[in-house]
Amino acid sequence: MKRVEIKLNLDAVAPLLDAVKSAADTLEPRLAVEPQVPEHEADFAASWRDELLGGQRSDLAVLLGLFGSEFFASGIIVLDEENGEPVLRACTAVRLRLRELHLRGLDDGSLESGEVELEELPEAQSRAFAAYVFLATLQEVIIQHLDPTQSD
Repeated sequence: MKRVEIKLNLDAVAPLLDAVKSAADTLEPRLAVEPQVPEHEADFAASWRDELLGGQRSDLAVLLGLFGSEFFASGIIVLDEENGEPVLRACTAVRLRLRELHLRGLDDGSLESGEVELEELPEAQSRAFAAYVFLATLQEVIIQHLDPTQSD
């Protein structure tokens, strides 16, 4: 099984985790992206939405679980083929929520390139942006190192 251990700087990552956890908490009762379902499928839509919400909650629990007491003792997170996909999906959901809550004023190009002057942003927005970039980096690691179509 493919496995990636990442040693993170606790002083740098801990404040970002506050922004990640806060955004994840706001996703508890809602989906990061609401599905578009035809009106005549209302019964189906409700059960589908509930299933999607359950999956999102599960994915967020896996992501947040990476940063438990063991992480704070060692600074290490472990990504593998088992948690890679849930973490990838959870990072996407949290990044979308951070964008919606704190990063609305930034254009897509700046967000995706990381070319934002942090010192020009208010503290909360700066922290949300740093968390956004951190989650994007986790996604890149998963895609590069845990792609199931790549051979060992």
